[in-house]
Amino acid sequence: MDDTSEVWSVSQVNRAVKKLIETDLENLWILGEIANWTRASSGHCYFTLKDRDSQIRCVMFKSDVSKLPIDPNAGMVVRVFGSLGLYEPRGEYQVVVRSLMDEGGEGLWRLAAEKVRRKLEGEGLLDKNLKRPLPTSIRTLGVVTSLGGAALYDILTVIERRSPWTEVIVRDTRVQGETAAQEISEAIQVLSESGMVDLVIVARGGGSMEDLWAFNEEPVARSIAASPVPVVSAIGHEIDITLADLVADFRAPTPSAGAEMAVKDGEMLKGMLGVKSESMFVAIANMTSEYRRKLIRERDELMTFQDVVVNPQKEYLDRTGDELESTMRAVVSTARKELSNIGSMMQVLSPLATLSRGYALPKDLQGRILRTAGSIPPGMQFSLRVSDGTIFCESLGEDN
Repeated sequence: MDDTSEVWSVSQVNRAVKKLIETDLENLWILGEIANWTRASSGHCYFTLKDRDSQIRCVMFKSDVSKLPIDPNAGMVVRVFGSLGLYEPRGEYQVVVRSLMDEGGEGLWRLAAEKVRRKLEGEGLLDKNLKRPLPTSIRTLGVVTSLGGAALYDILTVIERRSPWTEVIVRDTRVQGETAAQEISEAIQVLSESGMVDLVIVARGGGSMEDLWAFNEEPVARSIAASPVPVVSAIGHEIDITLADLVADFRAPTPSAGAEMAVKDGEMLKGMLGVKSESMFVAIANMTSEYRRKLIRERDELMTFQDVVVNPQKEYLDRTGDELESTMRAVVSTARKELSNIGSMMQVLSPLATLSRGYALPKDLQGRILRTAGSIPPGMQFSLRVSDGTIFCESLGEDN
């Protein structure tokens, strides 16, 4: 051993190796098979990447792991992008992975989408019997998309051409990235429950499955399923299928097609209205003519009814009225004569008439008539009723 040579500590060696590795071997794409995938409580993931002859340790920090739709399965062949680093405490070198994708390009995303699809299907949210028909007419259309995207321009162009009277309310959201799914979900909920729109279109332009991933996430699918108004999913191009498409009431292959599906063609409506107007005028003319003929028939029948039924009855009532009036006059005259005769007889028989001829009517103090002299004993007080009043008397007896 050369006593003049520098002696390094273990830490110095590891630090030097770390510097060499991280300087010369960064930004690498590495192909290998996943093994021993472990997610720590910190959120970081540790795994081994191997091929037939070798293996290397890998770490993927929480911020990068959050970009994955699902954890990869053991045995999955993947490509990772990152840089080599050395973990100094143990002198172990590893790949610090910043991006991971399966060798097929979209396997992880498809695997995650299939997992969510099975869950939603088990809850019945993909049931075709739950699909609602589109409204026959739309006054206000709700659109969930990015204000800066081409999808919105395509939708507005179609609306302006086909149905310029339709009002459009846009809820701006991110359509890609970590927060996109939550923003899209909230936008669908706000628009659909506002009471201001008749239909909601969820739209985005085309892209890879990773680009469209927000529309495969569970919150978006559930917001579409819970919407109180029908939802049209117009995401990507015709070949792009997302879970939002499967849950929505209608799936349009493009945003433009979604707008065409939502609103009627104004020119076509004008043509239909023209045909219907002509048919309506013909129907009204026929109906008017029929009603006129019916009224004429009913008028003639009414006139016949008046001649045959009403007029004879009127004449009969007039005659009966005259006869009744004559009879009543005769009855009244006869009654008056009879009353006059009865009055005369009552006048003759009236006690007052007898008194007017000089007679008097004796009564005791209780008002009883005294008919014989024996009924008036001496000293009895009584009254005499004469024609013009009453005289109070006292009997003096027969000798007086």
